[in-house]
Amino acid sequence: MKVDIAAPIVVYEENGKSYRKYEEEPADPIQARVKSHYRNQHLHQTVDFVSAMQKKWLSFSHAQMPILDCLDLLAGFLDESDPDVDEANLYHAYQTAEKLRENHPDKPWMHLAGLVHDLGKIMSVWGEEQWAVTGDTYPVGCRPDPSIVYGVESFAGNPDQENEQYTTELGMYERGCGFENLLMCWTHDEYLYQVLKNHGTTLPEEALYAIRFHSFYPAHSHGAYKQFESERDRQLHDAIMELNACDLYSKSDDRPNVQELKSYYQGLIDKYIPGTVKW
Repeated sequence: MKVDIAAPIVVYEENGKSYRKYEEEPADPIQARVKSHYRNQHLHQTVDFVSAMQKKWLSFSHAQMPILDCLDLLAGFLDESDPDVDEANLYHAYQTAEKLRENHPDKPWMHLAGLVHDLGKIMSVWGEEQWAVTGDTYPVGCRPDPSIVYGVESFAGNPDQENEQYTTELGMYERGCGFENLLMCWTHDEYLYQVLKNHGTTLPEEALYAIRFHSFYPAHSHGAYKQFESERDRQLHDAIMELNACDLYSKSDDRPNVQELKSYYQGLIDKYIPGTVKW
């Protein structure tokens, strides 16, 4: 495998606080946890693995429950891939939604997208390894881009890196095929998108696109994988950036009052994702 020099890791700053900081030689236990997560993700996620996860999870046979009941199950879930928070994902969901509500009062559907955007992490509550559920996303079946967290070197030992087809710029895809036609590493993004589509959600295209690709940082924040980008991807790029700005910069130690907020979001759920959902 040809090893490229890793792109410098971009650290985001807002109000004097740093976000998405990844230490190459971590001394901090949270940073060590994050690096271990990505090492496992980059080692084990292959074309065959993702195909197996699709068969396992897209049967939608794991549970049946409404959105808020499922969200409540994240009250004890900590995302091991996130260097910015050491807090249960339930509270981050409401932080993101409320930030979107503040910044985009005219887009209630985006408030709901913010609330549920990480709900696919329920797979780990039900026993799935976090390296197959959380973290940044990227396509398998082609050469990894140097902008991926911890760089191309972190893919050493991944079986797909021994397959000549999977180590070229295009890999098993065609130029301009569109991100929706890429086989992304398996995570909560794709799972929730497919759950919502299977349920028949009426969330608009912008919301579904943002949910599906909000963790695809190499593309939407580093300009990577342009060879696969379609006109649709370019048109919907801003939807991801709206969601992610409120996702990233809403992280704090202040817990929202979940009980007070539930009635507002239940109203949105009744409109866009009503009833019992198959997971």
